[in-house]
Formats: sequence, C-alpha cells, structure tokens
Amino acid sequence: MEGVSHEVCSLAGTLGLGKLIALYDDNGISIDGHVSGWFTDDTPKRFEAYGWQVIRNVDGHDVDAVDAAIAEAKKNTKQPTLICCKTTIGKGSPSYAGDAHCHGNVLGDEEIARVREALGWTLPPFEVPANVYDTFNAEATGKAIESAWDEAFAAYEKAYPAEAIEFRRRMSGKQPADFDAEMAAFIASAETLTDTIPMRKASQNVLQMLGNELPELVGLSADLAGSCLSIWDDIEPVTAESGGNYIYCGVREFGLGAIMNGLFLHGGFRPFGGGYVVFSDYQRNAIRMAALMKLGVVYALSHDSIAVGEDGPTHQPIEHLGSLRLMPNLDVWRPADAVEAAIAWETALKHTGTPTLMSLSRQVLPPLTRTASQAEAIRRGGYVLSEAEGKPAAVIIATGAETRQALDAQTALAKDGIQVRVVSMPSTFVFDQQDKAYKGDVLPVGVPRVSVEAAGTDYWRKYVGLEGGCVGIDTFGESAPPPVLFELFGITADGVAKTVKSVIG
Repeated sequence: MEGVSHEVCSLAGTLGLGKLIALYDDNGISIDGHVSGWFTDDTPKRFEAYGWQVIRNVDGHDVDAVDAAIAEAKKNTKQPTLICCKTTIGKGSPSYAGDAHCHGNVLGDEEIARVREALGWTLPPFEVPANVYDTFNAEATGKAIESAWDEAFAAYEKAYPAEAIEFRRRMSGKQPADFDAEMAAFIASAETLTDTIPMRKASQNVLQMLGNELPELVGLSADLAGSCLSIWDDIEPVTAESGGNYIYCGVREFGLGAIMNGLFLHGGFRPFGGGYVVFSDYQRNAIRMAALMKLGVVYALSHDSIAVGEDGPTHQPIEHLGSLRLMPNLDVWRPADAVEAAIAWETALKHTGTPTLMSLSRQVLPPLTRTASQAEAIRRGGYVLSEAEGKPAAVIIATGAETRQALDAQTALAKDGIQVRVVSMPSTFVFDQQDKAYKGDVLPVGVPRVSVEAAGTDYWRKYVGLEGGCVGIDTFGESAPPPVLFELFGITADGVAKTVKSVIG
C-alpha cells in the first residue's frame, strides 16, 4: 500500500531488473483488521502494468510451491518478478487464524495449548528438534559456496591483477590512493575563484572532478538534474539495455533515497542524490534509515531558502534545516561559498558511517575572503570568518548565503563603534564534535550571540540561548523575487545590525 513500493517497483519494471524477485504475502489482514475496507487494488495487474512478470496463486504455506515459483522467476532475466503468495495469518490457531488479533497480540496460554494440539506439537517451549536444526544448518553449504567464489576470484585476480585490486578497494569503501591530493588541489583552486556562482554550481564543479576520480560514484536525480546541477559531463545513464553511473529516478524522491541506501549496503558504490531541500520531506524515512543504519550516502539538495524565485512557499524550505539537524547521525552542510562546498563534499566522502545532506543555494554568491588557517578550520564545522577589532560585543553566527548579511552588518556596526565577530558555521554536526576549548574559542562564553539563517530560528537557540537573537523566518514564505522577500522578512544587514543592538542593549 505504501507509496515507496509504487515508486521503486515502477522504476524496476522500466529498467528491467530481472534479478529482482519479490514475494507478496497476501493474507488480507493489517493491524486494523481485514484490508478489504481500505485496500481493493488488483495487485497482480498493477505489477503487470509496471512491466513485471507476475506468478499468481501460490500457496504461501507450501514450501515446494514457493520454491518452484522462485525457480520459475529466475528464468526471466528481462523482468522483475512478483510471486503472489496466499497465506493465512496465525495459521494453526483455532481461535485467531485469519484474524487481526494475531498481528501483534499475545495468544495466551489457553490458545497456545490449542495451537499445539492443532499442529500436533508436543515438544517443550524453545526446544527445536535436531532434524530442524540440521535442515537449517547452512554451514557446510555456505563454506562450499564461499570456497568456490574464492577460487573463482583467485583465478580472476591472476588474470586481471589491476582490476582485482580496484575491486577490493571499492568493496572496502576506501578512496583511491591519490584522492586526498586531488581533492586538496581542487580546494586550492576553489580558493582562487573570483566568480559569483550559486552553491548548486559549486557542488557541480566538485562533481565534475569526482566523476573522473571516483569510478564508484553513482548519481541519482529526482527529476531535477538540470535544476539542481546534480550532474556532470560524460555520465552514463542506467537503462534497461545497459548499465551506467547515473540513475534518472523521475519524480520519485522517496524511491531515490531508498535506492541509495540499497546501493551503499551492496558495497562498491558511493551514491548521491539530487533534489530540492523542500522535497526532503518526501525522503525523510530513507534519510532517517541511512542515519540509523550508518550509511555514507550523500544528498546534494538545492534551492535552500526563500530565495528560490516566484515558486512561492510550496517550494521554500522553512523548518527543514532545523528538523534535519535534529536527526541523529545526519551531517547537514550549508556552505557559503565554493570553498565551503568543496570541503563539504570532502567531508561527506570521508564519512562512511554518516549520511550527509548539503543545502545548496540557487542564488549566486561571491567568494569569501579568508586566510589559510581559516580555510583549514572549515573542516571543524564552524570557524571565525571575520574577527572584531578588539573585544567583540557580540558574535554573529551565519550559514550559507546569509553570511554576506552578517559581514555587511559587521561593517555597519563598526561605524557605530560596535565591534562584532562573524562566525561561519556550515555544519553544526561537525562543530558540535569539536573539543570544548575550540568551541569556546569560536563562541566565547559570556559574549551575546545572534544567528542569521533564512530558515526557522528555534534550532539556533541551542547556540544563542534565550537571551540571544535570531534573524530568520518563522512563517511560511511568499511569492516574490528574493531581494523583495529578504527585505520583507528582515533578513538583511540592517535587520542583523538591529538585532545585535537589541541583544547587547
């Protein structure tokens, strides 16, 4: 019934994934009762419409029948197969077989006694007969299969030593030997950029380099490759006829996330997906599972604020950044220029047990001026971008495009004799992992703080406290050009300066 099944099964049929076999346990029951009141799909016809082979009317309690259906499915290498198994939930229970009661309730001692009698089961609880153990003991079979595979790979390694080394590297999740040097060279080149570019373009520039350096990189697009710039030259789209390194998922955001998780779990691939930040709502379960399962997938999402043009509030993320940052083991980056974007990618690819989500601007941004030590400090998630002349009266914490408003406010406040420090914090996840001394150096205790981000403000209270100030947006947006919207909602240098003055009294 759930939507992700429609998304991924439709795509599987289009791509002709003949190795995919799904067994549909059709018992007519869900937790609330008989599904006939809320589910009347002709499931076999639906999957046939997706382009699947469908094997109908298999007795799900007949092991031989199920085995025969699987053997039949394996013969079809051009289509995925759905095996429709009819079963009875709670089979063997005289009182509750075929009833929703079996779904999650304890049967109780009396009903268990009835089940034992109905099944002719006389052994004590938790005692498994030796013949059952022997039937399910796959140790010998597994060793034989593994031994055969090892022999085959040894022969392959002898014939193709370079390819075998590359295979081992990819399956281990390690990066190429020259990757760090290539990444460092790219970041150094980004530090010399003078062009004003959107962060989605900065991310694409990194992808262009990664496409040449990481053959295991696999891109996925949720129908927005051209808009999000989540694509690079010389990609090979995956089709029903040929493999490749880019999967056009269509309008299937949740499916995209689920596929990325599967690719990473398979091993040998580093998947990333493109889309809009606001549509991360559709992907949230997949993102959460990646965080829970410690999968190093990467989301490169653009259109990160109200500055997305006249699409209006339906396409403007407000609460998304804060709620995503609250997810355990998810690293959210919101870079302010090309250097921060490149380091975000560098960090993401070194994370093999943490998913990364990049929030990338649509509007063009000029490069920031920073020293070598400041550039290095980006890897710590937050750093002092522009120091006050003397003791700071306040600290402004900014992310993404709004870092410019923070810097302009710093200049304006200095004219009024108020010195402030500007901190760029592209990743709160990484910053929070730093030692207490470093965090205290960046955000000194006792100095008032003001956050600046074109998104919901509540999350930033963990850094600025109740006494600090937050410049952001806590309502849904409006439809207008970005400059008009930023003026309307007070996300301007003047708005930041006024907030600083109100905080320091």
